Amino acid sequence: MKQENKPLWFKRKTYGWGWTPITWQGWLVVVVAIVLIIVGGYVGDTDDAPGATFLGAMLAIVVMFIFGYWKGERPRWQWGNDYKK
Repeated sequence: MKQENKPLWFKRKTYGWGWTPITWQGWLVVVVAIVLIIVGGYVGDTDDAPGATFLGAMLAIVVMFIFGYWKGERPRWQWGNDYKK
């Protein structure tokens, strides 16, 4: 499947697998994911919702993957730049 020319929010990491935010929209997604983890930890700290921390972390991971695949380069494992010396 060919990748169409679309504005990217995330680029492929140079080392490993995953994405790095390159626009303010990408950074906003990262901030929202961090807020989900913090809110889940805060709510999970009470006796009323013991699984909220786990749920907040899982929700943050799902949000990052959805936006990474939707608005990022195709992920693949790589170790450094692709060019040869």
